[in-house]
Amino acid sequence: MSQSYNRGLVEDFGRWREFTAGMWAWILHKFTGWVLVGYLFTHIAVLSTALPASNAASGVIAAETDVYTTTLQGLESLALVRVLEVGLLAVAVFHILNGVRLLFVDLGVGLEAQDKSFYASLVVTAAIVLASVPTFLEGVF
Repeated sequence: MSQSYNRGLVEDFGRWREFTAGMWAWILHKFTGWVLVGYLFTHIAVLSTALPASNAASGVIAAETDVYTTTLQGLESLALVRVLEVGLLAVAVFHILNGVRLLFVDLGVGLEAQDKSFYASLVVTAAIVLASVPTFLEGVF
């Protein structure tokens, strides 16, 4: 016979305090995955607008204006884009590290230390991002 559990109401927004490390890991992994998918589509859209114009008659790409390079240099000169790149790095690094952690858990390695490995992935992500900030923001401010 199956058991039923009282999981509370959907409207009970105060339940986030009861979340364990595993639940936060799941939420952050899903969130970072969706952010990466959104970035992928944005990246494709921006780069597709930066393609050089082509001459329809001869099919030759116009070499006098390099629209692609100009677009990228213009974006890289913006401080907001540089800060967003740091955020993208944080999202990607956490998603990768948590994915590796989940792979080990699925293989049965470290089942007893899932909370510690989640916190370790957060700490390593923070260390990598903080070490990379000077490189990403060099020459902007």
